[in-house]
Amino acid sequence: MKLALTAAVAALALSACAPRPDAIQPVSLGNAYASHDCRAAVSELNAERQSLVALSQAQSNAATGDAIGVFLIGVPTSSLTGGNKAGDIAASKGKILALEARVAACGGR
Repeated sequence: MKLALTAAVAALALSACAPRPDAIQPVSLGNAYASHDCRAAVSELNAERQSLVALSQAQSNAATGDAIGVFLIGVPTSSLTGGNKAGDIAASKGKILALEARVAACGGR
């Protein structure tokens, strides 16, 4: 009984951990940037790629912090303190995909 309870608590703690950035799927934005000017789309795409790099670094740190927290105290500390950026990364990845589609429609300028 104690083993089952321990396993359940461990599974719950691990499932609450921040995922690694490469495991986060993009949010679909469809044709959200279809009306953007081509130059503006290229500029925004470059800025969003830089933003994704920073978000991914923060998410990697959060995932590492969660793993350490679960190991030491049984609690995913980064996820509890707002360090988890999974939603922001999913949105950023979706924005990049939509902007890449717009840039490709412009002739890849």
